[in-house]
Amino acid sequence: MKKIAIHVREDGHKRVIEALEDLYYTISLAGEIYEITVFTPDENLDDLIEKIRSALDLRYNDNMIEVSTPDFVISSLLERAEKKHVEKEEKTPVEKLLDSIRGYAELDLEKLALTSIAGLIALSGLLLDNPVIIIGAMLLSPIIGPIYGFTVYVALGMPRESLRCLGVLAALLLGVFILSAIATFLISTVIPLALTDEIASRLVANPIYTLMAVLLGFAAVLAFNRGISEVIAGVAIAAAIIPPTVVTGLVLVLEPVSLISSALLVAGQIVGLIAGALVAVTLLKVEPREARDKAVAKRYLIRSVVLIVLLFALLLWLTWLMWR
Repeated sequence: MKKIAIHVREDGHKRVIEALEDLYYTISLAGEIYEITVFTPDENLDDLIEKIRSALDLRYNDNMIEVSTPDFVISSLLERAEKKHVEKEEKTPVEKLLDSIRGYAELDLEKLALTSIAGLIALSGLLLDNPVIIIGAMLLSPIIGPIYGFTVYVALGMPRESLRCLGVLAALLLGVFILSAIATFLISTVIPLALTDEIASRLVANPIYTLMAVLLGFAAVLAFNRGISEVIAGVAIAAAIIPPTVVTGLVLVLEPVSLISSALLVAGQIVGLIAGALVAVTLLKVEPREARDKAVAKRYLIRSVVLIVLLFALLLWLTWLMWR
């Protein structure tokens, strides 16, 4: 429990009182200085201080905020406030969240190596028609990072960082595509290759796959945010996007006529995963602290959602044309 004592000049105390809306406080006047006292649970301190700072003009020496820890406080109102906070939905602090995703906007050799190795192992599983090998390869892929980072940066209204995450995602998938095509070409010069059932199942762009990608993106980000390992949470996302990308590179060599449908499947999976991840971070109430930043983030989120919906509709239309 924290005690906050706010000293404010008479001409500014109304703004402070407005910032303390819905909170219990006491107020006294000594000369021209108001002293407003409010108690708050420790968990609410940062948010409340930010609200008070925005309402208090600290350019005046008389205005100040004093925070202390009382030895003992008995109040039914404060007990209800603490209970309400415990029952309130947990929200990740913005600073901690930004620290955890900062690396997802950076492309490095480790990400490229892990994703490339995962793609090559998936390629062997596809050629051997072995789903166990394909799923096992997904344990190596860090593909969930850029997708999670993109959606969080969108929710926080940080377009530059979100676009960098998309760039990392595009680079990783492009690397898998090129490496798969090269590996398939080299293998085909030594032994004859045929399209297995695992490959054939990823040559048809089906709207159901895109809807499944939405659910996978939602579930994976939700699990990742709740503390589940990135490796475990990322398997579902990697399994939805890495094998189709590998197949796209493979058919470029073995069956170019199927390249368009395979590429549509990859595009649908990407859009679906991002859409599901955006829904997840929205439900988790990932947002900036400042009211001004919240407004900017909301506009950017709405634009991103509109773009995703348009891409989703376009892919469904193209898929329908392929099915005719």
